[in-house]
Amino acid sequence: MFGRERIELKTPDQVLLMRRAGLVVADALAATRAAARPGVTTADLDAVAARVIEDAGATPSFLGYEGYPATICVSVNDEVVHGIPSGRVLEPGDVVSIDCGAVVEGWHGDSALTLVLPEADPADLALSAVTERAMWDGIAALAGADRLGAVGEAVEQAVEDADGPDLGIVQDYVGHGIGSAMHQPPDVLNYRTRDRGLRLRPGMCLAVEPMITRGDPGTEVLEDDWTVVTVDGSRAAHWEHTVALHEGGIWVLTAVDGGAAELAARGVAVAPLA
Repeated sequence: MFGRERIELKTPDQVLLMRRAGLVVADALAATRAAARPGVTTADLDAVAARVIEDAGATPSFLGYEGYPATICVSVNDEVVHGIPSGRVLEPGDVVSIDCGAVVEGWHGDSALTLVLPEADPADLALSAVTERAMWDGIAALAGADRLGAVGEAVEQAVEDADGPDLGIVQDYVGHGIGSAMHQPPDVLNYRTRDRGLRLRPGMCLAVEPMITRGDPGTEVLEDDWTVVTVDGSRAAHWEHTVALHEGGIWVLTAVDGGAAELAARGVAVAPLA
């Protein structure tokens, strides 16, 4: 641990356990993505993810967390994050964000993706693409930065550079540290601030997760005390990966290839520990 916020620094062996958890999450998200189509319920997707996690010998990070009742979060259209799986039937053109976490031997992985069901609105496809690109730009910034604020700078720049109508960056919910608990300090902001943020150190593991809207980024929480929606009803996208910083560089623990393809396109080489 270091600093006032008690930032947890991981050993290489602990990072390897987080990599195992991250690959379980990657498999669960791949399975739910393949299962998502019009006519399927969000509870169906939850069951798919639960089965993958159980078969891997892992446990869900989300189930029971502060009373959360499901294995994954499935947020649809104007739902930004923390949507509870239910009997809701997915419809053509829905924007579906799926967030998943898993634990292996006490160490967590956390990742999210957004997909748009056919027949997709091109504006929704662009929203998801920009959000994913902003996430990867934020991750790439970690490789060459000495301060955490570089993530928010890169994310906001990616959104500003996007073609088309102005998009909103949700500020009410941000990324976070992760390790022996799913949510740890520090906060990982998705926007610029005057504060450059804390100094990055090997052993830090961070969840980088921008949430972007097609309208105003203001949010509110529904009566279920979990589901976060946009106040203006605009659609939202959410992308997330867990990233490890170590002596050799960075490694995206929840990407099957460790982030190699996306980071190479940004001039960054990943540094797997094994």
